[in-house]
Amino acid sequence: MPGGRFPLVVYRQALAGDALSLAGCEALFRRNGWQGTWVNGVFPYWHYHLRSHEVLGCVAGSARIGFGGDHGIAADVHAGDVVVIPAGVGHKRLSQQPDFLVVGGYPPGQDGTVTNPGEVDLETATSHVASVPAPATDPVGGPGVGLPGIWG
Repeated sequence: MPGGRFPLVVYRQALAGDALSLAGCEALFRRNGWQGTWVNGVFPYWHYHLRSHEVLGCVAGSARIGFGGDHGIAADVHAGDVVVIPAGVGHKRLSQQPDFLVVGGYPPGQDGTVTNPGEVDLETATSHVASVPAPATDPVGGPGVGLPGIWG
């Protein structure tokens, strides 16, 4: 997996009220310019995105998610937390509570296709990841806050 040029961002307890529901979280992400929203869990195998960053909003339960491959880090994600995963950063679910559920999405114009380790040679993958622009808006806070400043 190529890794990313931006840092992983975790917003603890960023979802509250209506945003802590499936429809509310999807609406929040869409309102802030993130698209392709979906509802599910996190795959239990290493994967990454070559042509997009990804946001995960935990709306129920909790899980332990690995980031960066077998020698990377693990983080516990609880209802209310939001994780923004840079393009190229491998991730997988390590464990979860039975009720774990996330809303996911991608910045406008980016392709969230899943890539598995070894599917694309490292040089090509690294080149693709390097060309993915930072998003113009933060999935939680909108324009002018969060990611544009962190990743700008």
